[in-house]
Amino acid sequence: MANKIKSIFVCSNCGYENPKWYGKCPQCGEWDTMEERTTEAKSAASPHKTRVSGQLSHPINEIKTEGEHRYQTGMEEFDRVLGGGLVKGSVVLLSGDPGIGKSTILLQVCQTLAKSLTILYASGEESAHQIRLRADRLGVDSGNIYVMSENDAEIVTEQIRTQKPDVVIVDSIQTMTLSELTSSAGSITQVRECTNLFLRTAKSLNIPTIIVGHVNKDGNIAGPKVLEHIVDTVLYFEGERNLSYRILRAVKNRFGSTNEIGVFEMIDKGLREVQNPSEMMLDGRPVNCSGTCVACTMEGLRPMMAEVQALVTTTGFGNPRRMSSGYDYNRLNVILAVLEKRGGYYFSNMDVYLNIIGGIRLYEPAADLTVALALVSSLKDEVVPEDVLAFGEIGLAGEIRSVGFCEQRIKEAIRLGFHKIILPAANLKYISKEMRSQAQIIGVRYLSQAFSAVFG
Repeated sequence: MANKIKSIFVCSNCGYENPKWYGKCPQCGEWDTMEERTTEAKSAASPHKTRVSGQLSHPINEIKTEGEHRYQTGMEEFDRVLGGGLVKGSVVLLSGDPGIGKSTILLQVCQTLAKSLTILYASGEESAHQIRLRADRLGVDSGNIYVMSENDAEIVTEQIRTQKPDVVIVDSIQTMTLSELTSSAGSITQVRECTNLFLRTAKSLNIPTIIVGHVNKDGNIAGPKVLEHIVDTVLYFEGERNLSYRILRAVKNRFGSTNEIGVFEMIDKGLREVQNPSEMMLDGRPVNCSGTCVACTMEGLRPMMAEVQALVTTTGFGNPRRMSSGYDYNRLNVILAVLEKRGGYYFSNMDVYLNIIGGIRLYEPAADLTVALALVSSLKDEVVPEDVLAFGEIGLAGEIRSVGFCEQRIKEAIRLGFHKIILPAANLKYISKEMRSQAQIIGVRYLSQAFSAVFG
C-alpha cells in the first residue's frame, strides 16, 4: 500500500505538533508560530508481523562496565565544568550568543586534544580557508585536526564512520540539514533530526561529540526545547560583549555537577583561563566610596567574590526609577520594601540603580544582605569599610536567615584579606575557633543588627 502525504502544523517556538492550525500555540502560548509541514504517513503494519530487536535485555548486575575514561581538554576551567573532561560517546551542546567565543574556545581545545587524538571539525558556517585563518591567529597548527566545510548532516556522519576520529565538533547545529526533510535549515524539524542523527552516530561509535548551538533573542537555545533533552551535557557560554570576561556554565550534565562554572578572559590571542576569579572581580574597587559592598556567591563548590554597587539619588520624575544589572529586578524591589517597612529607610522618592561589577549575575539569596548594605550606604552616604564582607538571606520580616557553604565563604574571605565578616547568627555554630581567631565574625539576626555592626 502506498504511503500517503499529510500535513501537520508545528510550533516554531516549542515544537508542538497538531493536525489543525491554531493562531496561538496551545502548549507555549506564542502567537502566529504554527507552521505547516508535510509528512509521509506510513502504512499500518501487519498484525502478524513481529519486530525483532537487535539488542536483548540483560540483568543490570551482569552488565560489564569499564573504568570511565575522560579526554582532558587542556583547559582546567573547561574540564571543571564538564566534570573532569570529555566522556567517550557523550554528546555536548555548547550554546551562546553570536560572537561570544564558542568557536574560539573549541579551536583552542582542539590544539591540546590533537597532541594524542584525531579531531574532525565540521563547519556549516565557515569555509576551510576561514577556519585556517582563525586557527593561525590562535596558534592552532596541529596536523591531527581535520576540517570539512559541509552542512549536510548525512555527509558529515558518513565521514565520521569512514574516518573514525577520536573527537567530533559540529559548528553549528542550526546550519545542518537532512535532504529528505523539506523544511529549511534551522527549523524545528531539521535541528531535532540532525541532533538525533549525530547522537546515534556518537553512541554507536563511542565518539565524544561537541555540538555548537546558537541562542535566540530570549537567551534560549534556538530550536525546540527537546534539543536539551537529547544531548548528555548542555553548556552555556555567557558574558557581555563589551566586557572581556566570559563564564561557561553547565545547566545539564549526566557525567558531572551542574553547579560548576569556568571563567575566561577574551584577549587578542583567544580565551585565557582565570584561575582566581575573586581577585579578578575585585580588581579596581573604589576606595572610600559609599554605595559599594562585597558579596560572596557560591558557584558549585567554588566561592567567588563580587562587588555590588548601588546608587540612590533623589528622583526628578513623578515615578522613581529602578534599574538592576546582574541582579534580579523583582528581588531588588522586595529588599527595598523590607528596608522601608522594617528598617525605616525610605526610597519612595529615590531613583535606585544597582550593578554587579564584572558582568556576572548573582542568583542565590545569600547576596541579599550585601545588596541591602550597599543601598543603605548610598542612601546615607556612609562608606562600608573595605575589609567588610556580608552575606545572608533577608526575610520579609527583616530577619537574616541562614545560608549554605558558610565555611567555604569565610575561608575565601580571609584569604583575600577581609577582617570583618557579617553573617546570619544561625551559621555561627558551624564556625570553628580557628576561623574566629583569623577574622572578626559577627552573627546577626535582624537588619538593624547588621547596620549597627557596619555603620555603628
